[in-house]
Amino acid sequence: MVEGDNYDWDRASFWTAISDTVRFYRCLLYFLTGGTYKECPYFATRLQARVQCYSLGLIFYLWSKPHYRNASFKEDMFKNLRNVAIPGTGIPLSFYCSFKAMVYLFILVVNPAICFMAALNLQRKHGRPWAQAYIEQLLCPQDWFSFWRLNCRLASYHALVTGSEGYRQEDKWTFLRDGKSKGVPISPFLDIPAVVIKDKNEEGGMGLYFFKNATAGGDWIIQERLDNDEFVTSLLPDRAPLSTMRVISASRWWLEKRQGKIPGPSCVDSLSCVFRAGRQDADTDHSSILFDVDASTGTLLKGTTNAHWYELGPTKMFNTPWVSTHDVTHHPDNNKLITGEVIPDIQGKLDLVADAHFKLLPDVPLVGWDVALTTKGVYLLEVNLSCNFFRGSFSLGLYVKFVHDYFVALEEERGAHGKIE
Repeated sequence: MVEGDNYDWDRASFWTAISDTVRFYRCLLYFLTGGTYKECPYFATRLQARVQCYSLGLIFYLWSKPHYRNASFKEDMFKNLRNVAIPGTGIPLSFYCSFKAMVYLFILVVNPAICFMAALNLQRKHGRPWAQAYIEQLLCPQDWFSFWRLNCRLASYHALVTGSEGYRQEDKWTFLRDGKSKGVPISPFLDIPAVVIKDKNEEGGMGLYFFKNATAGGDWIIQERLDNDEFVTSLLPDRAPLSTMRVISASRWWLEKRQGKIPGPSCVDSLSCVFRAGRQDADTDHSSILFDVDASTGTLLKGTTNAHWYELGPTKMFNTPWVSTHDVTHHPDNNKLITGEVIPDIQGKLDLVADAHFKLLPDVPLVGWDVALTTKGVYLLEVNLSCNFFRGSFSLGLYVKFVHDYFVALEEERGAHGKIE
């Protein structure tokens, strides 16, 4: 729940669930028929609920409009949700993104029904009152997926309205090239025209592979492999991949600039930090345990996973857990205790991220950074602008207020009416 929201969650009941469901539909209808965010009469004291409803309405405004990394918002959403399913359904969420009518069906019918079923499950397994859980999931969802999609909608909306140059950094080569020129510690790349890879046992011109480097106009970024530093290695099993920290930074640069201010480095802050402990024999840390990090001390907290959101197919309806909690303290592959370990100089690493955000793309609201602690130093591998908190903790009140401020300003930027047509 958002800090400061004027809502008595403990008194939620059947009738409050009904009335809030009605408000949910009325609020959506208000936005979909041209109502402005700033003058919305619903959820005046419940900021996250208003932000959530408005962001759902934005889907239909953005639907066929250009996206900063795809032809349209619809295409980007479809690609991103191909391998994601609400736990226990097995149905890829891209199924609902084929047609606008399907999205209406999902938001107006399927999602409320899933919120209701999830609430009953929470009451049955954990004793939480179903009405409280239902209202929260419908209006103020706390799951990583909902925050990720909210971040995606904010980024898409902001890029469309402002045309900010910073969104070019989503391209990996642009990020490396510009980062190097501005003194940002990007991962090193080889500045050679091309490389040839040979199979040591093939003959007759076979087993040869040619790769033209991006530095020479090619499609490939050629880099030396990086290895985990001594601290990270001490936490992981043998044959673990490069395991990174995911840091989310937030910039108010665009907000301050449109107010006539001259934004400085202090306009960028870090919101969250997660350590992704890679699994044994995995190629990358996309297969990992997600350990939350106390950003004030660098202490590694308990870990979890979001793997249950990536279980696809009809058989997954019966054997996929609906939820996972932060209850992992040891790495599952080597039984190494990770909770309680301290990342050295965490503030220095967060400052490095904030500095890079300010130098490279201050006009982008939220950026997810992959920070690698390697034997050759600390490097920023890439940025993710439709970013994922990876289940890290953050100040919900500050985050929701941040998104709210952007929605207000972007609506003003669009013009006096600011309709979601």
